[in-house]
Amino acid sequence: MGRVVFFLQEALRALKRNGAPSLAAIVTTVVTVVLLGMLIPIFQTAQGKSEEVRDQLNVQYALYDDATKAEIAGLRQKLEGIPHVAEVAFVSKTEALATLKSELKDKTIVEELHTNPLPNSFEVKADDAANLPSIQQAVYPNGPKGKPFSSIISNPFDRQQSSEKIEQVTSALKIVLTVITALLVLASLMLIGNTIRLSIYTRRREVEVMRLVGATRWFIRWPFVIEGVVVGFAGGLLAILILWLGKITVVDPLSDSIGVLAAQNNSTLGFPALIAILFAASILVSTIGSGVTLRRFLKV
Repeated sequence: MGRVVFFLQEALRALKRNGAPSLAAIVTTVVTVVLLGMLIPIFQTAQGKSEEVRDQLNVQYALYDDATKAEIAGLRQKLEGIPHVAEVAFVSKTEALATLKSELKDKTIVEELHTNPLPNSFEVKADDAANLPSIQQAVYPNGPKGKPFSSIISNPFDRQQSSEKIEQVTSALKIVLTVITALLVLASLMLIGNTIRLSIYTRRREVEVMRLVGATRWFIRWPFVIEGVVVGFAGGLLAILILWLGKITVVDPLSDSIGVLAAQNNSTLGFPALIAILFAASILVSTIGSGVTLRRFLKV
């Protein structure tokens, strides 16, 4: 117990004696943790919105008005038999008109119609948005301009022709955000490591003298390791305070009016879990950085 107290006192004394490098390490930890604390929710929200858009993608096929109930039932079975089809929903003319009316700002356009110009249709959802082209290929074996595999299909809805582009954009967005997050994490680790290395470099003579007078490696290392814990603890605590203040003053008040900000409340990694991970990571990285960096100066 006495040794623990001694190492702790030495670590605190060294932090006071080397105020500038220690402060630089703490500030670097704060900046890094705050950046990660902002980027990770953004990444989760963007990924969640991307998945939401992908889940809403479907292909719709208009039917001829003279199609019988038996023909419609037969077409449903054929559509459900296509590989990768997850759901097939029949949309009547009445339902289609109600949906159109709900989407339009000017309701009088629909109310002034004397007849319903919209056709009956089938809405087909895939088990994955990436499989939509294969479903379209199965319905139109000879291409979009060829004949469909059922005579009661009039045409695919035009708005579904952009589904492949949307799927490509959302996939690319996930890749870009993943790469950005990985690069930031790597840059953060390097930045904290270099700052700690600079702090230890300014005290290399002290380490060399202690080594020459017979101090063991761990006797020298423990105060530095404890310093790393203190730096990580202080930096992580300040960063979490900043993130918490930003959440209650900016994010939460705007969540009701901005859907993107509200989406972060439904992310798989909640705010308490996020700050716990960031806090533990800041302490761990600072501690490991101190221990690893000191190795080169112990070789005397």
